[in-house]
Amino acid sequence: MSKPNSDFQRPQAAVLAARLAEPRRFVQVVAGPRQVGKSTLVQQVTDGLDVPVRYVSADEPTLRAADWIGQQWEAARLQGTGKAGSVLVLDEIQKIPAWSETVKRLWDEDTRKKRPLKVVVLGSAPLLIAQGLTESLAGRFETLHLPHWSFSEMREAFDFTLDDYLYFGGYPGAAPLARDPARWARYIADSLIETSISRDVLLLTRVDKPALLRRLFELACRYSGQVLSYTKMLGQLQDAGNATTLAHYLDLLAGAGMVRGLPKYAGDVARSRGSSPKLQVMNTALMTVTAALSPAEVRSDREFRGRLIESAVGAHLANAAAAGECELFYWRDRGQEVDFVVRNRNRLVTIEVKSGRAPQARAGTMTFAAAFKARCSLLVGGDGIPVEEFLARPVAHWLGD
Repeated sequence: MSKPNSDFQRPQAAVLAARLAEPRRFVQVVAGPRQVGKSTLVQQVTDGLDVPVRYVSADEPTLRAADWIGQQWEAARLQGTGKAGSVLVLDEIQKIPAWSETVKRLWDEDTRKKRPLKVVVLGSAPLLIAQGLTESLAGRFETLHLPHWSFSEMREAFDFTLDDYLYFGGYPGAAPLARDPARWARYIADSLIETSISRDVLLLTRVDKPALLRRLFELACRYSGQVLSYTKMLGQLQDAGNATTLAHYLDLLAGAGMVRGLPKYAGDVARSRGSSPKLQVMNTALMTVTAALSPAEVRSDREFRGRLIESAVGAHLANAAAAGECELFYWRDRGQEVDFVVRNRNRLVTIEVKSGRAPQARAGTMTFAAAFKARCSLLVGGDGIPVEEFLARPVAHWLGD
């Protein structure tokens, strides 16, 4: 690792800049997990604008009142002069009760009066949607999803090697701490994991068993890459909860961009939803911090490193799925399995990760292809596509888009 590249910009910055250069048309929604650089990206874009920008954040432990949005909106209106107007940026907006109704009212008022104020809102995508984005603001917004940082981004911005990325994952804010792994791990645990759970999940959603949700997160990190039935999870967690509660909590954790459960591909939505999930971290940093292993211990532990590689491939695919680029599943039937099944516009691609596991795993891809007419099968690792190359390219490249 070398000195961070301070000039680096994610590709989504150019997209947002182009949208803000257009005549006022939609509220711009920049959404994604905590600590992926949403605020930094918007700041980079707005710094290049030649109109006044008002940037305010609602990210405080005490939720602000709804009239706060109106106050900030009016201040931004007054900053704008002439036809160019101004830009209002509302960060962590999901923390405001009934925020979408307020934004709708003010946006429609400006539209009627032909005010040129442009608006950008930032927050966690599933939480935003749950609080009325699609209902209150239907037809008035477009979304820009920011996923966890990819290997290619971390390599360009921080000179990460593959081993760096497998261990430290894709959190840009923590990258400068990677020279001190113990300090880095404390930061991830305290400032990222705990903050995401306590402020992005528990503070905004009713959770009757917060301790169970926290233990479920740790379990998903420990068993990332493995299929685990809800019954087995309850046994591991030693809690009197039920499968419905666990499935709901797993959805909440997925909404915060932390871990998710991949459904089994069945060619049928209802059957897929009722399957045992394959646990998957969205960022491998969560896996290494939970395991409490040093970089040297990870390199020497072949079994854990193999699971880490498979989880890195899974996270690469899962982040593309979270951005709406594809759908992601696993498949298992009568002892045969496929690590990942990717569906894109009704085309199926199977992906098998060779990381020191059983050689008979490839038989599953042939059985699946015969049963479901998969378009192609990819092998990552071993004598297939090098892991570094697979992670360095966008998922769309491997899907033939």
